[in-house]
Amino acid sequence: MQAGGSSIQRPIHSSKPKLLCIITALIIAILAVPVILPHITHPSMIYHIFLHIVSVIIAVFLAVVSILAYKRNNGMRILFMTLGFISLAVIEFLYLFHATASIEDVIIPIVDIELSHIILLVMLTLFGLGVLKVTK
Repeated sequence: MQAGGSSIQRPIHSSKPKLLCIITALIIAILAVPVILPHITHPSMIYHIFLHIVSVIIAVFLAVVSILAYKRNNGMRILFMTLGFISLAVIEFLYLFHATASIEDVIIPIVDIELSHIILLVMLTLFGLGVLKVTK
């Protein structure tokens, strides 16, 4: 029991450090077998993979935090920023799997452009809309 008589529990999403730790643990647990363990003995490769894993963790954390902010405020600016962070997480997963040679570059045949470049353009557009959107 706490001093003062009552114990109030806060939801996990109100503590960003705890949320970051949970997201980090989940992503590492999910990626351990398919991504980390096969390359653990390749020193140069594992550093490159860890760089992408850290990028995935940060992108997913920012996406989750922005989703929680959007649920609180329901603003269009926050919606655009949330969609931008989600697309950042998607592109970081693509880069991670490309770095581990799990997938090849996905090319859109009609325009002969990599899918990752299209997602980056969408992400930048969404961030731009979120920053430049004028609220009345």
